[in-house]
Amino acid sequence: MNPLEIIAEFYEPGSESFQILVKHGQQVANKAINVAKRVPHLKPNLNFIKEAAMLHDVGIFETNTPELGCLGKHPYVCHGYLGRKVLENKGLSQHALVCERHVGIGITAEEIKLNNLPLPQRDMVPISIEEQIICFADKFFSKNGEMDSCEKTVEDILNTLRRYGPEKVIRFQKWMRLFENR
Repeated sequence: MNPLEIIAEFYEPGSESFQILVKHGQQVANKAINVAKRVPHLKPNLNFIKEAAMLHDVGIFETNTPELGCLGKHPYVCHGYLGRKVLENKGLSQHALVCERHVGIGITAEEIKLNNLPLPQRDMVPISIEEQIICFADKFFSKNGEMDSCEKTVEDILNTLRRYGPEKVIRFQKWMRLFENR
């Protein structure tokens, strides 16, 4: 399976959204592979991580996010579950779960209800080691029109997560200990 071929089915190659999605996917994939190599005892599937990291944001084309070149009808927070639908329709059910579960640092059904988010009311939290690694790696990179390749600092990530509650910070810190050997 070639992630770029799947991306090209939904994004015009060379377009702003295609370039942003591919660049971000490559950044996340590279970071995720490096993280996975630090935890061989957890037996992460490196090939799956590379593919799923490239595809984790495939659903952004269905969102109304002009700064990413996307003119869909849904709010950005929906890109995960919309990406899940896209990949499930392609028979990629495990990759699809990465799409749905990576948003934020995972969103629970309770949070969806409490915050009245426009999402299906179900837990969307990374479960498998591969899902956790990709979600962790994703936090280090932004998608933006400037194609900024700078990796965020841990403190920047924690500052952002604090807005969403202490449980988000705790989850990321747990991943730091697990994946960064700290």
